[in-house]
Amino acid sequence: MKKYIKRLIRLVNYERDAEIDLMTHEISTMSGKKREELGRAINKVKGKIIGKELGLQIVQFGRSERIETEISVGDMVLISTDNPLKSDLTGTVTEKGARFIKIAFDKKIPKWAMKKKVRIDLYANDVTFKRMEDNLRHLNLRGKDALEYILTERDPRKNKQIPYIDYIDKSLNDSQKQAIKNALSCENFFLIHGPFGTGKTRTLVELISQETRQKHKVLATAESNAAVDNILERLMNNKQLNLTRLGHPQRVSEHNITQTLAYKVEKHELNKKIKKIHRKIEKLIETRNTHTRPTPQFRRGYGDYDILHNASKGKGGRGISPEKMKSMASWIECNQEINESYDDIKRVENKMIRDIIECSDVILSTNSSAALDSIAKTKFDVAIIDESSQATIPSILIPIAKAKRFILAGDHKQLPPTIISAKSRDLEKTLFEELIKLYPYKSQLLNVQYRMNKALMKFPNKEFYNNGLKSDPSVEEIKIDDLLDHNHHEEALLFINTSNVYNNKEKRLKDSKSIINPVESEITINIVKNYLESGIDNEDIGIISPYADQVKVIQDNTPVEVKTVDGFQGREKEIIIISTVRSNNNGNIGFLKDLRRLNVAITRAKRKLIIVGNKETLKNSPTYKRLIEFIENENLLIDL
Repeated sequence: MKKYIKRLIRLVNYERDAEIDLMTHEISTMSGKKREELGRAINKVKGKIIGKELGLQIVQFGRSERIETEISVGDMVLISTDNPLKSDLTGTVTEKGARFIKIAFDKKIPKWAMKKKVRIDLYANDVTFKRMEDNLRHLNLRGKDALEYILTERDPRKNKQIPYIDYIDKSLNDSQKQAIKNALSCENFFLIHGPFGTGKTRTLVELISQETRQKHKVLATAESNAAVDNILERLMNNKQLNLTRLGHPQRVSEHNITQTLAYKVEKHELNKKIKKIHRKIEKLIETRNTHTRPTPQFRRGYGDYDILHNASKGKGGRGISPEKMKSMASWIECNQEINESYDDIKRVENKMIRDIIECSDVILSTNSSAALDSIAKTKFDVAIIDESSQATIPSILIPIAKAKRFILAGDHKQLPPTIISAKSRDLEKTLFEELIKLYPYKSQLLNVQYRMNKALMKFPNKEFYNNGLKSDPSVEEIKIDDLLDHNHHEEALLFINTSNVYNNKEKRLKDSKSIINPVESEITINIVKNYLESGIDNEDIGIISPYADQVKVIQDNTPVEVKTVDGFQGREKEIIIISTVRSNNNGNIGFLKDLRRLNVAITRAKRKLIIVGNKETLKNSPTYKRLIEFIENENLLIDL
């Protein structure tokens, strides 16, 4: 156990160093202009303070030309005027528009940050790594228990039987009900295996509500803010529940702000007391300013106690007049009172936070924010963790260490955690995946999918889920034809083979590790044009490509959403077009080899999936070969 934990700490540190190195290397070697082109910086903006929000200073940075950037709400950014790496001013993005971006700061903002030519850089967030390491260094018994299951030093207990459950959501299917029943009755842990479109969030929301009915205090977490917000929004429909969302208020979706701890503290009745103390502090500062500040040249070696003592006797000394001595003593007394008042504020704030946390049925946060002080002493009956197959073991241990039992929900057949450092590759092995391999009887597959028609489900179902899934009747027969202006029938699946197209070769752009394929981007853009002309809505089409440079090329030439596979995880569109990019004579398919990426890509579409690719190159992977043979057998392959 000790060796394993030490190793995890080492891996976390490799990953932290890799993330910071990647960022500092990029900032030091790339011009601000180039970084802005990549969407990771914004140059030449001017700042103005626009007020306070939930205890944070908000500054709006703007310029006359449009701001196109990957930097988004909740991101941590670095503010500078010349060399970003010499600055230590960081903030959190709260809002962005076409020509402005708002940033929240928790410390005083220097004057230079309001100048004309400010630069904003996307920044690596060190806090998350520190929390993981800290939790591992002081891992409690519950955290160690979870590790013992995967080190097979302890066997989990079988579930106990529970009587009848009155389900709140009457539309749950049998596999969802079974998952809830098992999760409620487990003594240590349970796994909910939720493939694409199988209603994993809906199941978790019911489970959380059922746990609170049993007067259990619930910690609900996920790896990303978006997933936490998703659960919170659905729980808000249950008016009986008292919910509190931890974490930076600017990383929470607007709709959910009222549930955040910061907002509740601001609305708490004791807040009046804090405002009163602040007013008192302002008056004390004014009074203090009328007295002599005891700087070294005035003290002449006297300590605070000596000054107060002399002043009480009406004495001066060492060339200091009795009046000056008295004035310095008054400054010291005022200052002590100011410090005591700040201590009072801290005490009142802590009391408010304790009140709010104690009254909450469910605390929601990201895995990392579960390390916050506000819940350090809170005892949870259960931790329910979504996106478990995307969280590293050091990350997921933070919420697990806080509760008597834990429920993990995820799908290890989809994307693993994103790991940058080659030395930290082992962090891709998740607790969810290790546990489901060792204890399959402690898991439940959600087996009805509500996303796509049965033709699209056929291949991924067979390839990744042993034909364990079925389509719900509501989606089984949905077709793209229903959305088109004209009346001809279209198949749900299509593979456009480019292996015979003249000059169809992948290329690298100068200074880039990524790959583009101009022929494929042209085909993809044309397909989109046709659909838009046939009456399909922009919002209903998504384009996926595994390579960032290909995404950029297509993005610049089409009005629909274009993202990498990771950008589409957990999402869906009516029509998905995939540009696979790889086209070479030696059958090299690079990181397309990661089949979890293929699974995610081909399971985002509801009615129509079009794959554009060179079948001769792709066939070198056994899974792609099976996919292409499946498509050929169904007669759905077009040779260009």
